[in-house]
Amino acid sequence: MAAAPPSPRWRCLQVVVVAWLLIAVAAGTTSAGSMYGQSELTWGGDHSFYFMDGDGDGGETLALCLDETNGSGFASNDAYLYGRFDIDMKLVDGYSAGTVTTFYLVPDDVPWDNHDEVDMEFLGNVTGQPYTLHTNVFVNGKGGRVQQFKLWFDPSADYHTYSIEWNPKHIIFYIDGVPIRDYKSDAASGKPFPSWQHMRLHGTLWDAEEWATRGGRDKTDWTQAPFYAYYRNLRVTPCSPSPGVAWCGAEPPESTRFQQGADAAALQQARQYVIYDYCRDPKVQKWFNDTGFVPAECSSN
Repeated sequence: MAAAPPSPRWRCLQVVVVAWLLIAVAAGTTSAGSMYGQSELTWGGDHSFYFMDGDGDGGETLALCLDETNGSGFASNDAYLYGRFDIDMKLVDGYSAGTVTTFYLVPDDVPWDNHDEVDMEFLGNVTGQPYTLHTNVFVNGKGGRVQQFKLWFDPSADYHTYSIEWNPKHIIFYIDGVPIRDYKSDAASGKPFPSWQHMRLHGTLWDAEEWATRGGRDKTDWTQAPFYAYYRNLRVTPCSPSPGVAWCGAEPPESTRFQQGADAAALQQARQYVIYDYCRDPKVQKWFNDTGFVPAECSSN
């Protein structure tokens, strides 16, 4: 009788063992700005691994794996109050419905009801259908500031650069250096803005079949597991204040250091790919009614 094929979990583990052997050999030459040098595995350690691919900063790639038993994730070694965060990612290929690959900022040791967060979440789809990029901003534990985009390219065919720029006036989301969203600070109108919590960069691959693809109608197909997402070239550029100013949050009110936002023409171009906007979509009113929370920037819409 033929032996049973290895389970998806064992397939993840097999790759992990080989990859760790490879990275152990190369660890002595790891560059300071590499994935291996700047990040740590935070969960699903038996479902994630670094390996040498010959490209990028130090040649290291981090693969996250998802199967029926677990997903996986990593975080940057350091936390930051303002900065620009860039990373190259290649998402789950083929049938990816139900899976979510993420790149986001969140603080340590802040109660959930008070935490800030900046999200880029990539929602998988059935084979041949485009990914959805789900962006969100939480301030003082309140989210719901969602804009979703249909990606206009196949993010599983090659690496693309995804970026979050966070300064005292703007949170700008980029794809391959092109801005797609600008969440602006506007204290005068009561609009909240993340301004005091040091945040780490995180990346995860996990299962969210109950909501991720067409509201949960397309489920994760575990016969396609294990699923993989790849990260490389992590670059963090801490925020730089004006000369003579101690840190970015201490910029005087008259300073123009962070007044420049994203290019308006580029943002307008990106709107053709928007599929949901929390202040403009009629469906959002039901969510506001259900939760009793209306973001200040939407209250007049």
